[in-house]
Amino acid sequence: MTDTPAPDFAAIARAQGAARAASEREAVARLIDLVGVIYRLRDADGCPWDRAQSVDSMAQNLLEEAAEAHEAIAAGGDAETCEELGDVLMNVVLIARIAEQDGRFGLGAVAAGIAEKLVRRHPHVFGDVKAADAQAALASWNAVKDQEQAAKARRRASALDGVPEALPALSAGARTIDKAAATGFDWPNAPAAMAKLNEEVAELRDAVAAGRAARIEDELGDVLFAAVAVGRKAGLDPELALRRALGKFRRRFAALEAQLGPRLGKADLDELLAAWDRAVQGERAGGGTVELP
Repeated sequence: MTDTPAPDFAAIARAQGAARAASEREAVARLIDLVGVIYRLRDADGCPWDRAQSVDSMAQNLLEEAAEAHEAIAAGGDAETCEELGDVLMNVVLIARIAEQDGRFGLGAVAAGIAEKLVRRHPHVFGDVKAADAQAALASWNAVKDQEQAAKARRRASALDGVPEALPALSAGARTIDKAAATGFDWPNAPAAMAKLNEEVAELRDAVAAGRAARIEDELGDVLFAAVAVGRKAGLDPELALRRALGKFRRRFAALEAQLGPRLGKADLDELLAAWDRAVQGERAGGGTVELP
């Protein structure tokens, strides 16, 4: 009995591109514009700064631009989000061009690689696997990913390996919990995760009462990690939640500053809290509280 040959993932990806070429002509043309501009910057008579960059030097830029894009998404401004996503895309194309000129890999390999991976990991779209909902689709994705990982010569030592160290702590926490959950180590629902958070808060309260810094730090970390688990079970991104909370705090503090004027820095806590309460009430009265979908 002969084995069924593996699908030609590259051919499937190319077919998808061809099918969309006409209807997405504008998007394709603008991507070509971007590639042309960036390649020109790297020409021998291009921009000295761009020509001086390396893959390594651009790595930090990519992180910073991704963080700014995340912040723009959290703020909810379409114009800012569009601009920041463009900066991320620019960094990807520039890094690929630098690598190509160094004889390593090029943008074509980057794009082909991710297109083929997406086809390969979506057998419920491009193959015979069925997925009735998002959970089933994720299970399908993970099944293919597990097969790919098992086929690699270098296997990871732990199910939790593979979370980038450069991720912000809340995002790293969410990814770590995701990986643990894939093994079955997971809370059944948000209320169960919330019960664990309440338990951790009680332990933090005891640590604060005891006044021991090392124990407070330990328990505070547990509270934050448990809060991430609650957000995950509720289908929320904890990093976005915190960024939006920070944005809310900045708006309300700006209102407090406007109220107090030159008294800011001189007012006692009671006056500050009263001004804060007015800022909160003013925001709510003006419809500033946004209920997320």
